[in-house]
Amino acid sequence: MFTRYLRIVACIAPALWAASAAWAQDAWPDHPVKLIVPSSPGGGTDVFARLLAQQLSDQTKQQFVVDNRPGASGNIGAQIAVNSPKDGYTYLVASNSSTAINMWFHKDLKFDVRKDLVAVSRGVFAISALIVNNDIKARTLQEFIALSKTQPDTLVYGTPGAGSAPQLGVRMMEELAGLKFIHAPYKGIGPAYQDLIGGRIQFIFADLASALPFVQGGKVRALAVDRKTSLLPNVPTFTEAGMPRFDSPIAFSVLAPVGVPQPLLNRMADEVRKALKAIAPRLEQQAYVPVFDTPPEFATSLDKERAMWGDFIKRNAITAEQ
Repeated sequence: MFTRYLRIVACIAPALWAASAAWAQDAWPDHPVKLIVPSSPGGGTDVFARLLAQQLSDQTKQQFVVDNRPGASGNIGAQIAVNSPKDGYTYLVASNSSTAINMWFHKDLKFDVRKDLVAVSRGVFAISALIVNNDIKARTLQEFIALSKTQPDTLVYGTPGAGSAPQLGVRMMEELAGLKFIHAPYKGIGPAYQDLIGGRIQFIFADLASALPFVQGGKVRALAVDRKTSLLPNVPTFTEAGMPRFDSPIAFSVLAPVGVPQPLLNRMADEVRKALKAIAPRLEQQAYVPVFDTPPEFATSLDKERAMWGDFIKRNAITAEQ
C-alpha cells in the first residue's frame, strides 16, 4: 500500500509543481517589487531604473520600488541582490560595472555574478559621450587627441570610480590613440560633473543621459558619441570622428538572484519588454537605446561582454586602484 502511495505521489507531483508555478506566474506581482540600484540617485542607472519602475507599476497595477544601495563600485548593491529572497520580488538594475567588469577586479567578492545572478533583460544601452569642460580649446575629437599628445599626463578625467565602465572607456581611448591621462575617481558621477563644470578636471566619458542637461545648458561640450543621436545631431560618433575601433558600451540591465522560479523570470522579462516598448520615446529622449531581448539572448550577449572586458583589462594590466 505504501509503495503504491509513493507511486501516486511521484505521478502527481510534477503536475502539482507545474500548477503551482503557473499560479505563481499568474498571481505575480501581488505585493511590491524591489529594484535594487547599486549606485547613487541621479546617475544613469538610477534614471533608467525609475523610468522602468514607473511603467512597470502602471502596467502591473503593483508598486515597483527603486532601492539605491551605492558603494564599493556597485558591489554592495549586487551583494544585497544576491542575498535577497528568491521569490521573484527583488531584482538588480545595474550597469556594466556590476554585471561584467567588477568580476575582473575584485577577486575577494563573496559572490560570483556568473553563478549567483541570472540574466533577465539587457534593458538599454546608454549612448555615451566624451565630454570636456569649456576651457578645453579642442572642438573635435582629433583636436582633443592632438592636444592630449602635447600635454601627456596632465589632462584629468573624472569617473564614478576606479574600474567603472566610464574609466575603461577612457583607457580604451588611451590604448587606441596612444594617450595618457590622469584618473580622478569620485563617489558617483554627480560630483565629477561639478568639478568638470568648475574646471578642476578636464573631461569625462560617461552616459549622455547624465551629461545632457549640462551639454544643452552650455556648461560643457560633447566632442563625440558612441551612437548617433538626434539629441545632439551635430556631434559625430567616434567612428565618424576618426576612431572606428572604439567600442566601450555602457548598458543598464535587469538581473535576478539565482533560484527565482523560471516562470517568474519569464514573467518579469515579458513585463520589462512590454515596459521598454511603452516608454521607448521617453528612453530615447534620455539618450537610452532600448533592447528587446529574451533572457537567453541577454545571457549570450553578457557572456561575450564579460570576455571582452576580461581580455581588455588583462591586456592593459588595469587594476581597481588605478
